[in-house]
Amino acid sequence: MGKTLALSQACLVVQESDHDSRLYFPEGDVDWSFFEASPHQTFCPFKGDASYWSLKLGDVCVENVVWTYRDPFPEVEGLKGYVSFDTEKLKVELVQRWGAEKDHAVVTTFPVWGDATDLLDLLDVKPVADKHFVSAPYPDPPIGTFIAELKARRRRSVVEGGHQLAQAIVAASKTIPSQRVTSASMIFSKAASFEEPLDVHVELLRGGRNFSTLEVKTVQSNQLRSVGLVLMDASPGDRIRNTMAMPSVAGPLESVPLDMKVTGREIRIVDGAYTNDLDHIGPPELYAWIRFRDAPAESYQHTALMTQATTHWTIAAALRPHPGLSQALAHVSLSTGPLKTDISFHDEVDVSQWMLYVNDAVYAGRGQAQGVGKIFSIDGRLLATYSVHTMIRDFAADSGNSGHNAM
Repeated sequence: MGKTLALSQACLVVQESDHDSRLYFPEGDVDWSFFEASPHQTFCPFKGDASYWSLKLGDVCVENVVWTYRDPFPEVEGLKGYVSFDTEKLKVELVQRWGAEKDHAVVTTFPVWGDATDLLDLLDVKPVADKHFVSAPYPDPPIGTFIAELKARRRRSVVEGGHQLAQAIVAASKTIPSQRVTSASMIFSKAASFEEPLDVHVELLRGGRNFSTLEVKTVQSNQLRSVGLVLMDASPGDRIRNTMAMPSVAGPLESVPLDMKVTGREIRIVDGAYTNDLDHIGPPELYAWIRFRDAPAESYQHTALMTQATTHWTIAAALRPHPGLSQALAHVSLSTGPLKTDISFHDEVDVSQWMLYVNDAVYAGRGQAQGVGKIFSIDGRLLATYSVHTMIRDFAADSGNSGHNAM
């Protein structure tokens, strides 16, 4: 409807074990002329009794879209005097300002998947035994743990291939900290879920002074999810150096923002080519700019964050030339997902600076697509090259609750 109902610089982000995260506004920052009190009430076993308001705009009434806990339980006493909005009926946005550009805003629509710090924590697998690492569920505990009926409202909980490859890179880096990962290849044998821990097992196939080779397996519920080979190197100085040039495309601030529900990460798409519009036709290519709010402490963490996004783009690029198709149909009527990814790392990366992902879908057919990609720094350095082999085919049966990948 285009009306600003509330605007605040003092909101609370509330993360709950059995709900999506919520944004709570101070009552004084709401324009109450749009609302009227409702007799509706609900009870939350964690916060207490909730009172509601309905939205009134002329003849339009949207019932029970705002609520508050007037007398919250002592454990959440900080919610007193704050209200939250129904994100299924109203648009709630978090506007963050970071980066060197003056007055530049990064907008994320609630509910969010999480913050970039949550993503990094998942990628930065923790050692539990020799060459055995673990990534916790997300959220932890998963939605529906305490209120079983909320399980049906969970978004599609599939760990992306790039995510698993990034975890393998971290595990290898922690196994041989004196060397850096120069290339990695991974086959994704079975989908993994965020709702259970991921076990990452490393086997040192050969350790050398200059090069080492490791096998990395991702296991969940005693089933193999992915297996990869990682090459590590002691990385001497340059004997020779030359690289391909970065393509000339629109810069990040001239490109279209893409909200993938992760705060602290900004994505912008050249020409808005990553779209749900089924009639948006274009060449089988896609250019994406990405940067993060914070620079992590370790170089392998930068590498992992850069790697995680490599499997985002090939399917969308492959679908672009085909009328009536876009990534909006992924996991709805199209069964899609990465089958194999290979990546090689060339130069040092700082993920807090803009990175350009150049993606070309070089083949599509027989239910599959092949993409090749390059990643450049904002100053034109070639950071990495990669290839992605994906599946694109019709569902053999009703997709049911396949949903969408939130991340």
